[in-house]
Amino acid sequence: MRALSRLIQGRILLLTICAAGIGGTFQFGYNLSIINAPTSHIQEFTNETWQARTGEPLPDHLILLMWSLIVSLYPLGGLFGALLAGPLAITLGRKKSLLVNNIFVVLAAILFGFSHKAGSFEMIMLGRLLVGVSAGVSMNIQPMYLGESAPKELRGAVAMSSAIFTALGIVMGQVVGLRELLGDPQAWPLLLASCLVPGVLQLASLPLLPESPRYLLIDCGDTEACLAALRRLRGSGDLARELEELEEERAACQGCRARRPWELFQHRALRRQVTSLVVLGSAMELCGNDLMYAYASSVFQKAGVPEAKVQYATIGTGSCELLMAIVSCVAVERMGRRVLLIGGYSLMACWGSIFTVALCLQSSFPWTLYLAVACIFASILSFGIGPAGVTGILATELFDQMARPAACMVCGALMWIMLFLVSLGFPFIMEALSHFLYVPFLGVCVCGAIYTGLFLPETKGKTLQEISEELHRLNFPRRPQGPTWRSPEVIQSTEL
Repeated sequence: MRALSRLIQGRILLLTICAAGIGGTFQFGYNLSIINAPTSHIQEFTNETWQARTGEPLPDHLILLMWSLIVSLYPLGGLFGALLAGPLAITLGRKKSLLVNNIFVVLAAILFGFSHKAGSFEMIMLGRLLVGVSAGVSMNIQPMYLGESAPKELRGAVAMSSAIFTALGIVMGQVVGLRELLGDPQAWPLLLASCLVPGVLQLASLPLLPESPRYLLIDCGDTEACLAALRRLRGSGDLARELEELEEERAACQGCRARRPWELFQHRALRRQVTSLVVLGSAMELCGNDLMYAYASSVFQKAGVPEAKVQYATIGTGSCELLMAIVSCVAVERMGRRVLLIGGYSLMACWGSIFTVALCLQSSFPWTLYLAVACIFASILSFGIGPAGVTGILATELFDQMARPAACMVCGALMWIMLFLVSLGFPFIMEALSHFLYVPFLGVCVCGAIYTGLFLPETKGKTLQEISEELHRLNFPRRPQGPTWRSPEVIQSTEL
């Protein structure tokens, strides 16, 4: 509660979190969930458009393939955005990159809004690709911007706000997609184009707020601008100690240039950080949680929920993740990162196992369908309390200022590749595995929990420089701490 009260006192920091989040990870969650409501309407539009062009309707398997492409082009665009995020963050800075990123949102909204009148499902595909690019940029730069702007004791909670805005975007997308609002068969172009609203809000608010102090001092070398940004973010407190820590980090990075993504894999000093990023970033996407939103209707129908009630059940899933994201934002500085990750993945594996058993017994015991639905909600709660937010902090906390943009590129690219592959294959996995559709994801959850327990160091309450020093010791465990003793040189006088 003390951390929360300090956050409220720093009103500029709170406004910065909101302005970055509304056009950042909020957009990711919003565009991830709104595609669920118009599923049947867009499939009908695709079939009608194809029939108007060729005179023949599309076969069912091709309709499913076209729909899978529309869904999976979003993570493909996210991959391009993740690769673009690093150069943007270095060249333009954190804040300006988030502002420029809204160009993709505006273009996508135009394509969505006129796709029906133009009779072009290709415009929907291109729009999904562009909002994916926007999400890829913002999901990498927003945690970096907020993590570098927050004080040490609030860094985890502030970075976890990215997960809160993601969950909030998911819930808002589900609510706006209700039949009573924009879920009507004729309103789906407007529903998809509504992503423009958060972009406009960010364009109106973020220019009034400060840039990352770390970027201003370490990357730009502007001490005065850094101090001015710190004063605005921290209020009237004593800034001498924090400025001293920033100067220490600047001295450690002196003479170094920003690392390129492939260089992260070549340095032994970054081995543990890169491995943790790859393993846990992949686990977050392969645990099957994001698919719950992209194919929420199908999953609930498998669990036996009546079709008329499905849209309300999906709102419940988003609300669960939002609730747990808020809880974990408060708990992360008390319990630490490792506990939340281990607990989240372990509980997800537990609920996923029960969910699979419940689906298998559904024909024999009708009451198990309620158990299956309860497991879906419990699994989302478990995801929200740990993996949803903590994974996004890793690139900010485990890497120094010179490697951080490249690390965000690697992490983002990896997560979007995984999400693209699983989004493309999930409809076919559902058909092939039926009641066992979640079995492949259970092993991922178990591996994520084991790796976190064995290899991920705790970063709670440490400065970024202290974390770098600890990771250096872990990467070079046999390196002696003090001066080494050398024996006297032996001179061999006999020569051949």
